[in-house]
Amino acid sequence: MISIVCVFNDPSVLNDYLLGSLEKQTADHELIVLDNTGGGFASAAQALNSGARRAKGRYILFAHQDVRLCSPDWLEAAETALERIPNVGIAGVAGMSENGRNNEERRRNVILEHENPVTRWGNPITRPEVVQTVDECLAIVPKHVFDAYQFDEKTCNDWHHFTVDFSLTVKSQGLGVIVLPLLIHHRSLGFSRTLVLSLGSIREIRRYYRSVGKILTKHKSQFEWIYTTNGDYATSKNPIYQDLKRLPSIVASQSSLGRESQSVH
Repeated sequence: MISIVCVFNDPSVLNDYLLGSLEKQTADHELIVLDNTGGGFASAAQALNSGARRAKGRYILFAHQDVRLCSPDWLEAAETALERIPNVGIAGVAGMSENGRNNEERRRNVILEHENPVTRWGNPITRPEVVQTVDECLAIVPKHVFDAYQFDEKTCNDWHHFTVDFSLTVKSQGLGVIVLPLLIHHRSLGFSRTLVLSLGSIREIRRYYRSVGKILTKHKSQFEWIYTTNGDYATSKNPIYQDLKRLPSIVASQSSLGRESQSVH
């Protein structure tokens, strides 16, 4: 059985997306939702750890409130796939391979993103694939692995990169970081480096790069590069400097993506 843990701050989004798709699932599951409408949790790691400690399933699925599972047998397919993979540390649906010439080539699995129009992110896979990190939108951790490690509330004391940190931690311990060929729809616009660097709030910029910096510092002895769905970072260099240096190529890439994206219905 899979236990689903979600922290939410918008009940209508939660109902329309995650809960609506869970109601259609063919597999039995446990649901643990954590209400953060009042801002009681200081970080995603704190909230999700508190929920996962109550979980009774063999696997714990952590999902954003605005994620929709795109088939009624999604949970069943995920559990079947995980049972066939030895030594799983964490699995996701959007992951970053260490193989590829750039961020776009390293993206693994296709997920649907945004609204009006719905667009596609990633490169298709047909079977589970080993990656370096998985994205926070949805991640699955075996219960016995969570009991041994949990999310790092000190390093990830905000709402960014908690599965990136967890992926690197379990990979350093010899466990597998896997992306599964399962489809989800993630409504959130997420974090746009181009937008934040040019028009975003100073507060959000500081929060994001403080989080990146902590991840790079923690894992620099094990990894020369860290690949995330928001960008790739050398652990020996300042992440802000790295993004500013490649800003022209980021803008060009996102402009091209905007021209080429098509509506998905």
